Amino acid sequence: MAAIGGAAGLTSGTGCSIENMLSLQEISDRLEIQQLMVDYSTAIDSKEFDLLDKVFTPDAHIDYAVTGGTVGKFPEVKAWLAEVLPNFPAYQHLLGNFDVRVEGDSAKSRTMCFNPMVFNEEKQQVMLVGIWYEDEYVRTPDGWRIARRVEVMGFNKMI
Repeated sequence: MAAIGGAAGLTSGTGCSIENMLSLQEISDRLEIQQLMVDYSTAIDSKEFDLLDKVFTPDAHIDYAVTGGTVGKFPEVKAWLAEVLPNFPAYQHLLGNFDVRVEGDSAKSRTMCFNPMVFNEEKQQVMLVGIWYEDEYVRTPDGWRIARRVEVMGFNKMI
């Protein structure tokens, strides 16, 4: 059972103390960054690439090399995505294990992504891709933005 006393005595059954609790700012920052990752996936999966302007900084470095993609600054990578992804009949991004670390106006995260991609509808060929996004963020006047994204391979399998 939880023991409740003065502020220093507040603990839960897990032994956590009030001193270890996140501040409202830390909670807000983590949730905003997590939503930014969801916004990225929504923009990509809906093929609304202009929505990425609210996800990345204008000079963001993006590295998709591990999955056969491009590497470069945001404007070039955005153009590449808009050219290449419509060639796939279908794909989805499922994110999880959000590990977000905030330090002032910058942050880092490592997020798992499961990304099935249809290569050929007639043959029902699907590639299952498991990657991690290793991201760096900056707080801007318009909110958090990704300043650097690198994909790290977990697995891929054509079925």
